Parts: sequence; structure tokens; C-alpha cells
Amino acid sequence: MKHNQRLFVTGASGLLGNKIVELAKFKFEVIPLHGTRLLQPNSLQIDITNKNRVMQLFNDLKPDIVIHTASETNVDKCEIEKEHAWKVNVEGTQNIAEECQKNNTKIVYISTDYVFDGEKGLYAEEDCPNPINHYGITKLEAEKQVINNCSNYAILRASVLYGWHPSKMNFATWVISKLEKNQEIAVVEDHYNSPTLADNLAEMAIEVAERNLQGLFHASGCERISRFELAKDISRTFNLNSDLIKPLKMSELKAWVAKRPRDSSLSTAKIQKQLITKPLNITEGLRKLKEERET
Repeated sequence: MKHNQRLFVTGASGLLGNKIVELAKFKFEVIPLHGTRLLQPNSLQIDITNKNRVMQLFNDLKPDIVIHTASETNVDKCEIEKEHAWKVNVEGTQNIAEECQKNNTKIVYISTDYVFDGEKGLYAEEDCPNPINHYGITKLEAEKQVINNCSNYAILRASVLYGWHPSKMNFATWVISKLEKNQEIAVVEDHYNSPTLADNLAEMAIEVAERNLQGLFHASGCERISRFELAKDISRTFNLNSDLIKPLKMSELKAWVAKRPRDSSLSTAKIQKQLITKPLNITEGLRKLKEERET
């Protein structure tokens, strides 16, 4: 039996990283890396912006594969704290990418639909990125770091991640928690994405790593939907009161600091041809979310 490949998962305390660690342990020797707190028993704390620490970790543990999910994903925070966002998303990724190349390590980098301007929607991998906020700018620059530094890489772009996490909220869990308390929520009806169940993306990322697939892939959910319609679907799936969901226009939202692309939905045609694990649509994703809660 061949020796298990060693897998680093950065951002292991986040929603996606957490799922990858859980699923990958059956196939790899997994070492969870995180920047904040210890979640998994054998996890290591690392600041990816600390070049020497990253180098030391690679030298000591020699990973075969890195799935790099660590990122500052708070879009408004990225807009306000531009230097912080650049340091984590660009310089942090550059540090990881350079070490991957030196150590002959495959990198699977998780990127975002926000590299697009949202003018057309259902973007394919060949479409030209044109980010309209600082988060998107840093993630696109990070993609370039991976492409320029690594000879063995895959980039997976996702959109609106949702799923259960021990402590962090996301759009779907926020909708559920509000509606369960019978609280009214206002949700934008003219903002379109391709919502991605974190468990599904984790499975796709692991398959890409396992089969050593190369290149750029859109690995979001396979359905384009507005946030408002998504909230309605969530309420129906969880048998909650959908009348509490009020439509709102993007232009009316005062809370947003950063501009959002109007329609950054992704086409998953390419990855559907390549993977055994298929991107889920909204119905399948929400059904899984519900099943996971009930088990």
C-alpha cells in the first residue's frame, strides 16, 4: 500500500477548510493549518504572511499537496483595510506558492467569482476578469502569484459559500437563524451568484488534488440565482416563514462599503466534464444542508 500523501490545508478553522480537513482525512495524512485558533487535534498555527515561518514549515513537514483556503474574505473589511487584505491574500499566497514550487508540492488555490465585474454573469474560465472591489483585486493578484510561481497548480473559483460551521455565520445560516426567531430580513433581489455548498466544494477540491488536475476551474454550485430567491428557497427547505423575507435593491443597501458585482454567477461546464464529483444545484445543496443538521 502506498504511503499516504501529506496534505496541508490552510485556513483550516474556516468554513471550507474545516470541511476539507474532515473529508480528506480518509485519503491523506492531513495537517490542518490556521491563523487563529486550534480546532483540530493535530493542527498547527501559522501566519501565512510570515515568509520564514512558511518556509520552515515546508522544510520540516514536506507536504505533497497544499489546499490553500486561507484568505481575508470579508469584502467590506478588505475595502477598508486594504493593506491587511493585500498582505494576507496576495503576499500570504505568494509565500505559499513559492514554497510549493521549491518543494515540488501541488497547490490547489481557492479563488472567487468576485474577480469578475458582474456585467454579464455565467462567466466561463476564458472570460476576462475585471474586479470592481479590493477583495476581488487581491484574489485575482493571488491567482497570478500561483500561476507565475507554480508549475503544478489548480485554481478553483467559488461563489457564496454556505454550510454549517461551529462558530461562523454565512448567508444561509444567517437566513435560517433569523427566520427561526421570526425576524424580518431584507435581502437583495438584483444580486446574482452561484451559491456553493462548502461540503461540495471540499469534495471537488479533494478530487482535484487526488487526481492531480491542472489549471483553472469554476467550482461553484451549478445554478445562477438571486440572493432573494435563494433566501426564499432556504425558507421553503427548512419550513420557515418566507413572508418574513423582504426584497431590496442593491442600490438601497447602505451597509455595503465595497461595490458588489451585480451578476458574478459562474458556468461550471468545464469542471462538470472533468470531475466525478458534480457541482450541486440549489435544491440538492439545501437538501444536503438540511440532512446534515438532522443527523
